[in-house]
Amino acid sequence: MGELFRSEEMTLAQLFLQSEAAYCCVSELGEIGMVQFRDLNPDVNVFQRKFVNEVRRCEEMDRKLRFVDKEVRKAKIPIVDTGENPEVPFPRDMIDLEATFEKLENELKEINTNQEALKKNFLELTELKHILRRTQQFFDEMEDPSLLEESNILLDPNEPHRMAPLRLGFVAGVIGRERIPTFERMLWRVCRGNVFLRQADIEEPLEDPATSDQVHKSVFIIFFQGDQLKHRVKKICEGFRATLYPCPETPQERKEMLAGVNARIEDLQMVLNQTDDHRQRVLQAAAKTVRVWFIKVRKMKAVYHTLNLCNIDVTQKCLIAEVWCPVSDMDSIQFALRRGTEKSDSTVPSILNRMQCKQTPPTYNKTNKFTSGFQNIVDAYGIGNYREINPAPYTIITFPFLFAVMFGDMGHGTLMTCVALYLVLRESRLMAQKPDNEIFSMLFAGRYIILLMGLFSMYTGTIYNECFSKSINVFGSGWSVRPMFDSRLGANWTFDTLRGNKDLQLDPAINGVFTGPYPIGIDPLWSLATNKLTFLNSFKMKMSVILGVIHMLFGITLGLFNYLYFKKPLNIYLGFLPEIVFMASLFGYLVILIFYKWVAYNASISKDAPSLLIAFINMFLFKYNDPTNQPLYRGQMVVQSLLVVIALACIPCMLIVKTLVLRRQYLWRKNLGTENFGGIRVGNGPTEDEAQIIQHDQLSQHSDEEPEQCLLSPAVKACEEEEFNFGDVAVHQAIHTIEFCLGCISNTASYLRLWALSLAHAQLSEVLWSMVMHIGLSTVGFGGFIMLTFTFVFFAVLTVAILLLMEGLSAFLHALRLHWVEFQNKFYVGQGFKFLPFTFESILDGNFEE
Repeated sequence: MGELFRSEEMTLAQLFLQSEAAYCCVSELGEIGMVQFRDLNPDVNVFQRKFVNEVRRCEEMDRKLRFVDKEVRKAKIPIVDTGENPEVPFPRDMIDLEATFEKLENELKEINTNQEALKKNFLELTELKHILRRTQQFFDEMEDPSLLEESNILLDPNEPHRMAPLRLGFVAGVIGRERIPTFERMLWRVCRGNVFLRQADIEEPLEDPATSDQVHKSVFIIFFQGDQLKHRVKKICEGFRATLYPCPETPQERKEMLAGVNARIEDLQMVLNQTDDHRQRVLQAAAKTVRVWFIKVRKMKAVYHTLNLCNIDVTQKCLIAEVWCPVSDMDSIQFALRRGTEKSDSTVPSILNRMQCKQTPPTYNKTNKFTSGFQNIVDAYGIGNYREINPAPYTIITFPFLFAVMFGDMGHGTLMTCVALYLVLRESRLMAQKPDNEIFSMLFAGRYIILLMGLFSMYTGTIYNECFSKSINVFGSGWSVRPMFDSRLGANWTFDTLRGNKDLQLDPAINGVFTGPYPIGIDPLWSLATNKLTFLNSFKMKMSVILGVIHMLFGITLGLFNYLYFKKPLNIYLGFLPEIVFMASLFGYLVILIFYKWVAYNASISKDAPSLLIAFINMFLFKYNDPTNQPLYRGQMVVQSLLVVIALACIPCMLIVKTLVLRRQYLWRKNLGTENFGGIRVGNGPTEDEAQIIQHDQLSQHSDEEPEQCLLSPAVKACEEEEFNFGDVAVHQAIHTIEFCLGCISNTASYLRLWALSLAHAQLSEVLWSMVMHIGLSTVGFGGFIMLTFTFVFFAVLTVAILLLMEGLSAFLHALRLHWVEFQNKFYVGQGFKFLPFTFESILDGNFEE
């Protein structure tokens, strides 16, 4: 259970793997995902490593599978996902896999090539069919006598046979419909109006054989005279990517050609259907196994890539690897190595040997589906240093609670809880669906965070007595509004008086008006009071200060456990104790004053209660003769003066004393050591054994800001040789002290965002109710029912969009900041590096994109 609050204990181990068993052993380690391999060949180029050829072969197989996967998705065939986890293939199976993928790729390429050629031929025949049909209509129109008379304009009037028509040449083709206007203008300009263009649209779209897109085209025929114009027209058609087709001049020839084209189209359509059916059968068979193939190839590639990180001994019979692994999982790793050795039929067992080193291990925090979301919140700030105390277990409670303080509403909390419960109860089915929506995936990953945020919001909503901005009267009000005597009016209150005066205030000091406190939360009568905001301002502001101070004191206390674990007594006496005393003497005392004022002043004397803010300011100014702000209790001057002096005394302890102690220890070890003359010890310094002990303590206490840096740090060896720099240590300690002292003030003020966000959420809910829902409720009759229906839909949409999504995201970000800055900076450094084990988990999740 202790490992939940601190990262796992890690060790550096050395693996000795026989060459014939190394592949199977590494594959078994990848299945359990408990070791992180170190690169023992950092200076060796990736193209010069032993298993580079095997990696290339796996990459080639992966490329072929991506091609098959692309074709399957292009054909809109669903890929079968049975959730199967195939084992890593043996190296000897690579040849069979390569042959299978090569055959499948070649078959698909051949089918695609033939199909594209058939589609191209089919497109040409289809376009030719439309040209023959349309040109026949054009020629029929040209044989109209009226058109023939118009064509005589082209003849020379001086010719003897001026009524004989000229013989015109023509070309016919197909062009994209969107190019027709530009094409027509270009013909007119280049040919200077000496051509005659007719065009007609093809009704049905045609399929492009290269892209399989549907394109719209038009048939055109261009009449001209002379070879020069013919050459120009063909050049223009070529520039506009128009396809020209031969078209006979006589109607009989066109008719015969059209009949032949139709017959060829029918035959070609039958061949296309057969080709498409064969392609679909091949792709459907591939879709059943492509996921399994992907997993096998990716696992093989990962294994060979990991083997490239290992060293090979001089005999070429043994591979040597170094891995980081949790100490608690050593037995599981041994079993995995044993399984790999047995699977490879090797007679020599693999050896796992723990190593002693001074390198900082990676940080590994074990999580489950409930704690992973909260651990991700902490890791987003920074990966914890090795064996540093983990804030995630405490964040499980404090994060949703602080969120709920800003988002307190029973109605909104219930809606959030229902959404989270849906995600939690159907998590198995939703995980199997593997949705691609990034926003939904993010919400699903934080389903347990949202669930706790909703439950805590329901609790704080009960305390605030707010449900969609309305109060719920369950236990009855503690205020009595029965007729009473009012000295200002000089008469008894009656119900007519209450109805005629909106701003009458009940005096709790009069007997019978205030009968007792509300059992749970805020009295519902406050929702009708005109001074409701003033009352809630005071309550929520003081509540924010109380929660903030407790949260920060808890963070400082957690730092004590770091110092105790890393055995840093100097940080305890000159770090933790001054910090906790400074914080408790000033802001802890403020919290005590808040509770004292709540208890000591009742309704009858509450008007004479002094201001806590002024009293707190006067405490620092040593000002106790303020007539406008009387003391809260006897001896307040002595107590507050003593607390301020204690708090000020803590500053030099952190600022100066610790630095001087570090310097004294260094000089004691360095300059006041022992000297031996003929075996006799001379001097008043420590003995050699004592000096080694002090040196050990000095190294472990050298850094106050980084308590987690133990002797495993790689910088320790350098610290043993470095000189003690008094200036650097003094500046570092001064920065830390100033940051802490000023941070106590600024961080306490930062927790007032709990008050501000809570009031903003409540006021926005009230405005939404009064401006939207109140309209539907104020209308009577059947029309009121219709109006209420529409206003409720509008109210529900705005509630979800603004109050749940926008306000919820705002409260989430503010709670995140309070944990990252105000809480974690008291004890959490977060400068470590994460434990990244060799695992096949991402491959099994279907992450096939590289």
